[in-house]
Amino acid sequence: MPLLLRQTVGLCAVLGLCALLAVPGVAPGLSADGRLSLAVFALATAAWIATPADDAYIALGAGLALTVTGVISSETLFATLGDETVWLLICAFVLAAAVTRTGLAGRAAVFLVGGARTVRQLTHLTTAGLVVTAFAVPATSGRAALALPVFLALAAALRERRRLVVMLALLFPTVILLSAVATLIGAGAHLITVGVLWEQTGDQLSFVQWLVLGLPLAVVSSHLAAELVLLTTTRRADRKGPVTITAAQIQEHSETAVEGPFTPAESRCLLLLATVVLLWCSEPLHGVSPAVVALIGALVATSPALGTVRFKDGLKTVPWPLLLFMAATMAMGVALSDSGAADWLVGWIPLGASTPPWLFLAGVVVVSTAAHLALQSRSARSSGLVPLVVAAAIGAGVNPVAAALASTAAAGFCHTLPSSAKPVALFADMPGTPTYTPRDLLRLSAFLAPLTAALVLAFALVVWPLLGVPVLLDPNERPQP
Repeated sequence: MPLLLRQTVGLCAVLGLCALLAVPGVAPGLSADGRLSLAVFALATAAWIATPADDAYIALGAGLALTVTGVISSETLFATLGDETVWLLICAFVLAAAVTRTGLAGRAAVFLVGGARTVRQLTHLTTAGLVVTAFAVPATSGRAALALPVFLALAAALRERRRLVVMLALLFPTVILLSAVATLIGAGAHLITVGVLWEQTGDQLSFVQWLVLGLPLAVVSSHLAAELVLLTTTRRADRKGPVTITAAQIQEHSETAVEGPFTPAESRCLLLLATVVLLWCSEPLHGVSPAVVALIGALVATSPALGTVRFKDGLKTVPWPLLLFMAATMAMGVALSDSGAADWLVGWIPLGASTPPWLFLAGVVVVSTAAHLALQSRSARSSGLVPLVVAAAIGAGVNPVAAALASTAAAGFCHTLPSSAKPVALFADMPGTPTYTPRDLLRLSAFLAPLTAALVLAFALVVWPLLGVPVLLDPNERPQP
């Protein structure tokens, strides 16, 4: 069946479902607001999957429809844009613009990969460096853009060893996507998850809590994925030869110096970044909100005397469509929760106290891992899945925090096709530089998908309970929206 025909049939089916929901009595136990919420949610999801319209445009349209029909108030819709997590992301992007302007990435590349002497060392040192960037640059697309010049420098130094260049081209987006779970600002989907948890359960995940839970998973999954990329894209003979990456080779692809004394701007920016990250990580000690810390850092980074980027130039790097998308999908989550639509929908799933927690979490992880085949936007996947996962977890007696984290972490796998994620698409098309093919992606995904799914499930069942997130929901605790 042609793609256009499949999309048309699917859209007609969704419209038919929405029309059916509009008939009173069709959905017993579901209020009028619940029927409207479910219809809008279904239409938005279908539009995200089957139409080329911008994700933010669809989300705003859905939020507006819910407001006009009275399911949520206008205050609820507009208040989401002023949410603390939205401001955290805005300020983090301004800070990232200041870091990018100084050229510290080139110095970091020399520091890390300059000491590599074997292919495996180069692979894992590069992986470690990419994991660290999750603390400096929010969103995976921003990290991919920052890392691209470093990759081009490595590709030029290894141009005689084509397989290694292809391996690195696949390594960069793979690690960028999997390591995003390390921090709260690693992806917009994380902020959506935090917002949904707060609205539906009253549980608040701080920057430090996310760091404690996400960083170990990011490190383990990234290095295991790096080893898998190395083994699936190179041969033993490719891995035997020595590797030498010099500072001069990296300098050819950097507009700023990668060696020598730090400039005053670089020193100030490095000190500012270190201070901001330290304050984020020590939030329990001083009690200052991460968003307030980020705002202070952004103002210092753009100040005329101490800054490295102009204020208006820093704001230009902020992905405003993503922020609008996040705000609108938060409003959709509120509508699903408050109207009872989420509870009604998951009520059709045969869950109960007798459902083993591992089986429930395994189902969440599998669905979330495969969701990128239908929804290419990571944020859209979380906005659609997490409200339902949280409601289903409460019904199954599973800790909703563990279920939401597992879903969000599993959704970080999106490597099957070049169009599955922006970093994958970026590194798949580089004129003049050898890169991977769709076949390479499929081969890697065949091994990486089950590996990452099993790893997330293992963390949810074994590691996170040791870090303060139990698998089971405490029967004495009832969610308070």
